[in-house]
Amino acid sequence: MSEELDDVLGAFAQQIESRFQMPLHQLRQAVTAAPQANAEATTVARWYGLLEEAQEALSTAEDDILGALDHAPAGELDDPVMALADRVNNLVAVRDGRAMVVRHLLDDDAPGNRTPGPWRGAAHTGPAIATTPVPRPAAVPAVPVRGGAR
Repeated sequence: MSEELDDVLGAFAQQIESRFQMPLHQLRQAVTAAPQANAEATTVARWYGLLEEAQEALSTAEDDILGALDHAPAGELDDPVMALADRVNNLVAVRDGRAMVVRHLLDDDAPGNRTPGPWRGAAHTGPAIATTPVPRPAAVPAVPVRGGAR
């Protein structure tokens, strides 16, 4: 599972490097030096860092629970082991949530990410498919209401 997550973190890092046309460590240095220079770069770098922190905490918690399970009697899970299991579950949720944020920030088609930029290609100039307006029916004359208005 750790290798799979390293692949995901690596894929995110590659997307970030491609988007901002610089290695991740240089991007981090740039946003640390001037966070207001590019708000998107600052946000992406911040959330990627939070994702890395969550993954590190999860890896540590997984190691802790494996160590506790090695010393636990067979078939018995005491309160400390259950607390570690709960911690792992919580850290998985945190890590997955942060991964979703990074994925959203890197998705050009996600709601709120449609601002044109040099990495997003040409701005959309019209519909992808030619359309024609729907013909409107002829105006219907008003029909008097019986009994008048109340």
